[in-house]
Amino acid sequence: MNPKPDHPASPHLAELDAVRTRLPRRALLGALAAAAAGAGVAAAWMQGRKASESAITTAVPDFWALQWTTPDGAPLSMQSFQGRPLLVNFWATWCPPCVEELPLINAFYQENKGNGWQVLGLAVDKPAMVKTFLTKTPLAFPVGMAGLGGTDLSRTLGNLAGGLPFTVAFDSGGSIVLRKMGQVTADDLQALRGLK
Repeated sequence: MNPKPDHPASPHLAELDAVRTRLPRRALLGALAAAAAGAGVAAAWMQGRKASESAITTAVPDFWALQWTTPDGAPLSMQSFQGRPLLVNFWATWCPPCVEELPLINAFYQENKGNGWQVLGLAVDKPAMVKTFLTKTPLAFPVGMAGLGGTDLSRTLGNLAGGLPFTVAFDSGGSIVLRKMGQVTADDLQALRGLK
């Protein structure tokens, strides 16, 4: 037999006991809900990635129909780059890693233009800023003004994050052979030298 307490049980103690018995069940249900949400997010990310990757393959042919202007306002047609290997670098004057890698890309162009390689810089910037930059740091390869729309274009080429710098290289048949988010390295460029 249980002895009776000297004072009646507090209703708060009864609630506390009820919470203690429900706590492990709630924790388990919470963990299951978090796992299900995580699985849903992962599935959505994979589905979005597949959609983006399919967009890349369908958008690339349209890439060759685009036209730009140089910082001086001269026309620059993508069609003029078809048929030979091409490295395209998306950059901006306000992007320190972009500015840092430009001399390396310029040296790659000067060393490999005799082997058929072309380089195009697409500035995600304002023409006046690019023009001023190029007077201080001239580049041997052409620069086209992509403006803020350059970020969207780079996404169609595989820059899923939309960041800068972003570099993509095409072989002479127009197939993408390199996608690089962030600064290119000498090793990245070395790997391209033998491609045609």
